[in-house]
This record gives sequence, C-alpha cells and structure tokens, in this order.
Amino acid sequence: MAVLIVTESCFGNTLTIARSVAVGLASAVGADSVTVVGPDQTAAGIPVDLELLVVGAPTHAFSMPRQQSRRQAVEKGATAGEEPGGGIREWIERAAPRADLRVVSFDTSMKMRFQPGTASKAVFRALRKRGFQHAERGPSFYVTGTEGPLVDGEAQRAEEWGAQLGRSLRQATV
Repeated sequence: MAVLIVTESCFGNTLTIARSVAVGLASAVGADSVTVVGPDQTAAGIPVDLELLVVGAPTHAFSMPRQQSRRQAVEKGATAGEEPGGGIREWIERAAPRADLRVVSFDTSMKMRFQPGTASKAVFRALRKRGFQHAERGPSFYVTGTEGPLVDGEAQRAEEWGAQLGRSLRQATV
C-alpha cells in the first residue's frame, strides 16, 4: 500500500502538518508505505502502485500559492517558496491524472469567521479539473498568523486525520 504526500510550504507550517499526517497514515499502513515530498521533488507521473495521494498547500489570498505570493512570503522571511519548478499549482498542471486514484487535499490557513476560499478547496477543484475523478476536499489546519506558528493542537489533529485516512484506505482494500 503506497501513499504519497505532496506539499508546498513557505514557513514550514504546512510541512509540519504533512509530516504529522504521514505519522498518522504510517500507524495504519506502515512507515515504509508513506512518503512526503515537495512538488519539485516528484515527477508529474503518478506511480502505478500508489493507492492514495494527499496534496497540501498554505492558503495564499484564499487560494493556492502563486509565484507572486511565494515571493511575498520570502520577503516576509519564508525559508522556502522559490522552488525551481514552482509549487502545488504548477505541479497539478503537470500531473498525469489517474482516474481511479483517491486524492485528498488539505491546507494551512488562518481561522476566520467567513472564509471565502482556501488552498484545500482550490487544490480539490484543480485536481478534479485535471482529471482526478476521486479527488476529495480535506480539512484546513490553522496557523496563528501569516508566518505561523500552528494553533495549539493542530499537529495532533493532523496526525489523527492521517490515521483516519489510513484506516479508511485499509478498509477499502479488505
């Protein structure tokens, strides 16, 4: 059972969430089955043995990061965000869809009373448009501000969500 988590992170918060999701998934499907990579570290081709693809990004301007928003993040002190091949948005545009593959999105964002959009929603829509027929919109995990840190308990919530994804994946293959 193979799981790939592709995530973009500027300040490290989204990467922390991705790694927490991986820990939860690993508890259900085994540590050797889960891989976390950045969009510049994986090919556009989807491995044949992949059973679950998880795609995460930080919310920038109520959507996925763009080249301009990544530059702005770097100006604010982000340690990442200038990947040579772009981020999640560009990776989805290059990705070769597999209609049978389950894909779930997630994001990091600031909690607001009214949220007109999130990266998770934008990722979900882009994946569906690209041809990933079994794409699902996943949760948002919250940060306290643009640079973070994560709201207390969010890494644990991500791990629990990952374990839940892993259990559902195991049940689907039984």
